[in-house]
Amino acid sequence: MTIRAHDEPSPAHAPLLAVEGLTVRRALDGAVVLPPVDLRVGPGQVLAVTGASGAGKSTLLRALLDVLPDGLHRAAGTVRWRGETVPQGRAAGRWRRARCGWLAQDPGAALHPLWRVDRLIGEEFTGDAAARGRRVGELMHRLGLPPRLASRRAGELSGGQAQRVALARALCADPELLVLDEPTSALDRATAGLVAEVVRSGRGVPGRCVVLVTHDARLAAELADRTLVLAAAADPGPRTDDPARATARAAGIVRGRIPCSPEAEAEAEAEAGPATLTWATARAAGAVRGRTPRSPERERRGPVTGPAPPRTAGPARSPAVVLSARGLTLRTPDGTPLLDPTDLDLPAGGWLAVTGPSGSGKTTLLHALAGRRPPAGGHLLLHGHPLPAGTRSRDRWMLRAVQLAGQDTVGELNPAHTAGRAVARPLKVFHKTTAAAGRERARELLEAVGLPAGLAGRRPAALSGGQRRRVVLARALAAKPDALLLDEPTAGLDPDSARLVLDLLDRLRESGPAVLTVTHDAGTAARADRVLHLTGHRLVPRPTTPSDHPHDDRTEHLGVRPHDG
Repeated sequence: MTIRAHDEPSPAHAPLLAVEGLTVRRALDGAVVLPPVDLRVGPGQVLAVTGASGAGKSTLLRALLDVLPDGLHRAAGTVRWRGETVPQGRAAGRWRRARCGWLAQDPGAALHPLWRVDRLIGEEFTGDAAARGRRVGELMHRLGLPPRLASRRAGELSGGQAQRVALARALCADPELLVLDEPTSALDRATAGLVAEVVRSGRGVPGRCVVLVTHDARLAAELADRTLVLAAAADPGPRTDDPARATARAAGIVRGRIPCSPEAEAEAEAEAGPATLTWATARAAGAVRGRTPRSPERERRGPVTGPAPPRTAGPARSPAVVLSARGLTLRTPDGTPLLDPTDLDLPAGGWLAVTGPSGSGKTTLLHALAGRRPPAGGHLLLHGHPLPAGTRSRDRWMLRAVQLAGQDTVGELNPAHTAGRAVARPLKVFHKTTAAAGRERARELLEAVGLPAGLAGRRPAALSGGQRRRVVLARALAAKPDALLLDEPTAGLDPDSARLVLDLLDRLRESGPAVLTVTHDAGTAARADRVLHLTGHRLVPRPTTPSDHPHDDRTEHLGVRPHDG
């Protein structure tokens, strides 16, 4: 069935962009990834493309621009610009460079990590150096990027900053066709408003048009002249359960509550839990190569779990603190302060959400706790025991216990590994799971985050951004962490997929893991016991009402306070 945009322009108004029967298939088995799509975009118009995660929205944009990843190919269809067919291959590349501005869904992966921001933004600008500098400065100002960032390298940017730098890069040459994939997914509301204003300012401009992919219904309604809704593609493999049962089953696996023989019970416990190291970080830390075995004393003692609660009747004890920071201080690589000395406690079963403007240091906070970017000051405690600042100094138990599902879904996953292998690998590395058992657990965890088991055989390049994000989460749920750190876990997800993920996290924390979520999404923050706002180099508690969160011990003892020195 051909998918068409709503409210096609009349034949009297010749479109700038016309797509007919655009179809994408997988090279390996010929399966249809994107069924035939027709669309028209007239002068001065904005077309919004929406649909469920995995429906093919990003694939449509990449097919349109002839930048499909390996393993996918355009099987049929034509793309016309101003009535002229755009051939595939080199001709499409010339058209793309001359006419198009392109913001991909994972912009950080497209920015050279060692290039300065001003070079990245102005690379395609054809004027002299002075004019280029003025254009770069103008775009940075429009997108809320402070001038000091111009000399910073891409690898030193936050996710939201990288997204805006990539957008400024796409806008710099004043393209006739602007193609944007989730341009506001990692931004706070105020910054997203700046991006929306940039798109809005192009509406009605002769000779210009925009194609925009978004899950934000409000953004689409505000900006788009027309909307194209892509239906979800058929599952590539059968589901064995409905989502609710899959979620419950995965929760049971992580808690080790599956009834079975003692031998199978021990194996299931060993195989349950999440590893959120990126493949590169784990490799660098030596965890994948097995170079950090536990000490004999810890092997005999087992994981530290904190003092056991007394069995006698009495007042309820506060939840045991899983992960603590004392005097935690954060700075950018160039020394700019992000967080003044702060104490932070994450209790077992607690859920803390951290909000704040883009670039305020939220991702840096998670990376400091996970050991990816050691803090500028302070120290960390895991179950009351010292936790080394860097992953290279953490033993295997520590690496398993503190897990991070990062925001950059491209960088988080090894491009050569399938989704199933990515999720199964932590089971093998941390829990010595057999290959067969690991594959089965990986399928169950993928189903728990709303992905069909058939996706287990796909590599990251063949997955949508929302699917990759859930693979990263499923991998994080394969090592049974004591502290689960999540960076924008629902970004790029449709509302139903986001709700399923949040429901799963609610179920899992009942067994005791502490959850820390960085988010710009109000719905995600509302699930937490407490919300802290990172502003002015401080974590400021946001007041909640009884209607927001039921009172319980987790809320009472989930805290942050200025460091006493």
